[in-house]
Amino acid sequence: LRRGRVYRSSPFVLQACHLQLLQSCCTLPDIPCPADLDPMTQTPPRPVPPASREDLFRYLDALGIDHETREHAPVFTVEEGEDIKHDMPGGHTKNLFLKDKKGALILISALQSTQIALKHLHQTLGCGRLSFGKAELLEETLGVRPGSVTAFALINDPDQQVTLALDAGLLEAEMLFFHPLVNDLTLGVTADGLKSFLALSGHHPLVITL
Repeated sequence: LRRGRVYRSSPFVLQACHLQLLQSCCTLPDIPCPADLDPMTQTPPRPVPPASREDLFRYLDALGIDHETREHAPVFTVEEGEDIKHDMPGGHTKNLFLKDKKGALILISALQSTQIALKHLHQTLGCGRLSFGKAELLEETLGVRPGSVTAFALINDPDQQVTLALDAGLLEAEMLFFHPLVNDLTLGVTADGLKSFLALSGHHPLVITL
């Protein structure tokens, strides 16, 4: 991977509780910090929310997480970017910002091909029935707009108001692709890079099977 380089490409999309967990859910194992970083004292400071895409790239660089970015026209749906998959092999993602009936917030990240049964998802997560969070709430808590939902928006959630649930199938891909807070760029990282970002930013996601 080439850190910080921008590659142009054709349009495509990566879209997309305080929870009582079922026994089938699990959390990610402890992820070692990059060399010479201590998560308690030496981890680079998180950007002040709302972070820009440049803030995110600098933060990943400071954490020692390799990444690549590709520029394209803004995209909003999975269908808009089908052609790009041939040029970018790996785990293309969809990300859903949800709210349960008690007000708990959850972010689902899964492969684009994963079928998510929203009506039954609360049973897997052990929370109240889920619906999509409003645009205003999304921007308030994660600092992004609809069409740009991404696991990397957790950089704007220092108080862990949002719980991230990762589909287990997503972590099997060697490369993962998300929007970097905006939908006219795509960020590529390894699965280990994503895990390191989450661990070092203080988020401990659930790993579930969808």
